[in-house]
Amino acid sequence: MMNKGFIFDLDGTVYLDNHLIEGAAETIQHLVDNGHKVVFFTNKSIATRLDYVKKLNLLGINATIDNIVNSNYITANYLKQHMILSDAAYVIGEEALINELKNEGIRLTENSDEATYIVLGWDRQFNYKKLNTAYQAWVKNKAVILATNPDRTCPVAGGQLPDCASMIGALEGATGETIDRIMGKPSKLAAEIVVNDILQLPPEQCYMIGDRLETDIRMGNENGLHTILVLTGITTIDMVKTSNDRPTYILESIKEIANLHEIITA
Repeated sequence: MMNKGFIFDLDGTVYLDNHLIEGAAETIQHLVDNGHKVVFFTNKSIATRLDYVKKLNLLGINATIDNIVNSNYITANYLKQHMILSDAAYVIGEEALINELKNEGIRLTENSDEATYIVLGWDRQFNYKKLNTAYQAWVKNKAVILATNPDRTCPVAGGQLPDCASMIGALEGATGETIDRIMGKPSKLAAEIVVNDILQLPPEQCYMIGDRLETDIRMGNENGLHTILVLTGITTIDMVKTSNDRPTYILESIKEIANLHEIITA
């Protein structure tokens, strides 16, 4: 049997809020028991990788920091590779994003005169002052604008909440230009880090499992991965019919992956 890599989105795929989706723990353990590699990859920037380890463990899923990736991690990696000593980043985002960037040695600033990078994350305390600071850094320094993720909303029990796309839209509205780069799904950068650096498998041996067409499924399709859409989060069958981002498989939930014997045992 050939070892495969499984990349699981979290919100809407493995759980909703603090409620595990039925069969998630058993399915993931089944894959691990069969010798496959599992990575959890969330675009959500408002929690740290360690927070996700703790949450998954509490929900009965074995996870360590080594198989958790969030958009903060991708962002920190990118900044470490591209920033020089004189650079500094202004962050619109919450404590988790700020702390994870600081922990990776990224120089941060609140001063628009100093900011050569702007990092946009989901920020539930977003306000005009933050928008103006970012805008002034862009005007004065032509600061490079990065976003942790492009998600319009985040699925929660009972509905959805506005996500990072709201912050992107505000700054794009002010500058009149598209931001420079998306860090998380569906970016090629994110796919390369997860597939090449963490799973260390060829893309054709990897599966991206998620609930969102324009991030999870698009990243998989554009980077040579197989894709599995689950219908426990954002996406409905009707949305698939009108989308260019078509998954390899469509399942009601994560629980059904164990029934795909051509994947599990091939």
